[in-house]
Amino acid sequence: MRVFENIKQVYFVGIGGIGMSALARYFFLKGMAVAGYDKTPSVITDALQSEGIPVVFSDELNQVKSRFLNPGNTLVVYTPAVEASHKQLVFFRQQNFQVLKRSQALGLITSGSNAVCVAGTHGKTTISTLTTHLFTQSNLGCTAFLGGISKNYNTNFLWNGQSPFTVLEADEFDRSFLTLSPHTALVSSVDSDHLDIYGNRESLLEAFQAFGNKVVEGGNLIVKKGLPVNWKLNKGVRVYTYALTDTADFYATDIEIVDNLYRFTLVTPNGLISDLTMGIPGLLNVENAVAASALALLNGVSPDEIRIALPLFSGISRRFDVHINTPSLIYIDDYAHHPEEIKATLRSVRALYPNYKITGIFQPHLYSRTRDFVEGFGESLSGLDELLLMDIYPARELPIKGVTSEIILKEVKNIPARICTRNELTESLVFNPPQVVISMGAGDIDREVEKIKIKLTSFLNKK
Repeated sequence: MRVFENIKQVYFVGIGGIGMSALARYFFLKGMAVAGYDKTPSVITDALQSEGIPVVFSDELNQVKSRFLNPGNTLVVYTPAVEASHKQLVFFRQQNFQVLKRSQALGLITSGSNAVCVAGTHGKTTISTLTTHLFTQSNLGCTAFLGGISKNYNTNFLWNGQSPFTVLEADEFDRSFLTLSPHTALVSSVDSDHLDIYGNRESLLEAFQAFGNKVVEGGNLIVKKGLPVNWKLNKGVRVYTYALTDTADFYATDIEIVDNLYRFTLVTPNGLISDLTMGIPGLLNVENAVAASALALLNGVSPDEIRIALPLFSGISRRFDVHINTPSLIYIDDYAHHPEEIKATLRSVRALYPNYKITGIFQPHLYSRTRDFVEGFGESLSGLDELLLMDIYPARELPIKGVTSEIILKEVKNIPARICTRNELTESLVFNPPQVVISMGAGDIDREVEKIKIKLTSFLNKK
C-alpha cells in the first residue's frame, strides 16, 4: 500500500478509543513501532500496554518518544473526538507529518479487500462481531476491525492474511463511514443521533444515503426493513431487506426459548435454514443474527457453517453482558446509550425475566445527546422498575448550561428514581433488594462493573 510504504512507526492521538485501538493492533501486527496518547487510563489502554504498545496520558510533547518525531517515516492517526488544540496533534500538523483521521486510515487499509461494512446508529457492533464470528468459523475466514471486544477472540481486531474479506464497523460519527468502499454493506438503524455533528435528522439521513452510494458496482446492500432512506446506488448493486419477524428477504420464524436461549428458523431468498440456536440471550440478538447471517450467506458462508457457529458465539463485552445469572439475582451490563437502544435492551430483559423487578443504573453520555433526547431518555428509562441515575459522562464535550442528569430525572415517570453518585452506587443497589440489575451507558461506567459484581455477589451470599 503506497501511502504507507515508507512508514516505520505510527503514533495514535486518542489510542484508547475502541476503533483506534483496533488500528493500533493492526499496525503493531504489521511490525511497525506503535505508541499513543489517551486522556485517561482504561481497560483498553491497560490491554494495549500489556501487549507492548506504550500509552501516555499527557498531551505534552515531551511525552512522545524521539523515534516518533521523524515526519519522514511516522504516520499520525487521530480521532475527531480529540480537540483540535491538542498539543501533540498541533505539533504533528505544524511539522508536516502525514496525519490521518482514523476513518481515513481504515479506508486506505481496506480499499483493496472485499469489505463487509456494518452501519447503523445502533446494533452495528453486535452485528459486525457476530458476522466476524460466522466468517471466522467458516472456510472463508476474515480480517476484522470491530467496535467492541469479542468474547470469543478476546480482541477487537482479527487478522487473516489468506482471506479476501474484511469485516468493518462503519461509524457514522463525523461521517467517518463515507471513507469506506463496501462490497457488501448493511444498515441496521437510522435513529437520530450525533446531532452535534449533523445538526438535524435530514443531514443524518443524507449521510446514510451517501453511505449506500459507496457500495461498489455489483455489490450488496442489506437494510433493516422500513428504514426511511431513499437509497441512491451504483450500477448492479443488489438490495435486500431483513427483519426480526416481519416478512422480508431475511427474517426469523418459529422463535422459541429453550434454556433461556432463542431457537429459530431463518427465512432466506433461497429457502429455510432450520434449527438455529443463539449462544447468547436476548430477543434483539435474534434480529442481529438474522442480519449477520444475511451478510455471511451473501458472501459464501454455508447454512451448515452458520448452524454450527451461531451457538458458539459468546457475545461482546458490554453488549447484554451477563455477569451474574442465578434464579434469584441477575446482573447484566450493556452499552446502551441512546433511548432506542435502552428500549430494545429492556424489551429483551423483560422477555427473559417477565416477573422480576428490574433495577437500572444509567450513565448519560454527552451533554448534547442528553439535551437532544431528554424526553426519549425519560420514556425509555421509565420502562424500569427502579432507576439509579449517574452524572453525565462528558467525553469530548464541555458542559452545556442547564444540562445535567436532573433534566432526565424529571422526565422519568411512575417509578422510584434518583441521582446516585459513583461512591453511593453499590450500597444503593442493595438498599432495596434487587432481582435483575442492568447497568447501561457508553462512558466510564464500565469501570464500575467489577465493583457492582462483587457487591451483588456478596449480597447474594448473605441471603
